[in-house]
Amino acid sequence: MINTIKTFYQNNINPHIRDTRFIGLIVFLIIMLLVTWSGVKSVQTNYGLQKKISNLQQENQVQQLKNGNLNLENNYYNTNQYLELSARQNFGLAQAGETEVIIPKSVALSRLVTLPYESNQHQVVADQPKWQSNFDAWVNFFLHR
Repeated sequence: MINTIKTFYQNNINPHIRDTRFIGLIVFLIIMLLVTWSGVKSVQTNYGLQKKISNLQQENQVQQLKNGNLNLENNYYNTNQYLELSARQNFGLAQAGETEVIIPKSVALSRLVTLPYESNQHQVVADQPKWQSNFDAWVNFFLHR
């Protein structure tokens, strides 16, 4: 039985597979594949981390802009102009020589005028089919209207 295994091994297996150089080449290819895979994984990890850093930097810039806006708003609240407007709106105060006129809400609303241009514009858009309004929007975009 041992002789049959030896003869099978010697006759059926390609002699190149038993060569030391071939085995070394296979081991080298396996190591190269592992190194390449490791490099790809590290590049992918770095890309993900760079995306996170970019997102955090953008959020930081947005927060800085919000802080700047709040500082400007706080500075505005400390100005005399704001104090004057606040006194006029909240307390009904006026400067010396000015008289304040109070108009009833019903009188003010009776003088309200609706502009026909606005209502016609919405009506024209509603009457057009979707494709035509889309086409008109693109034409207006390209012609800078």
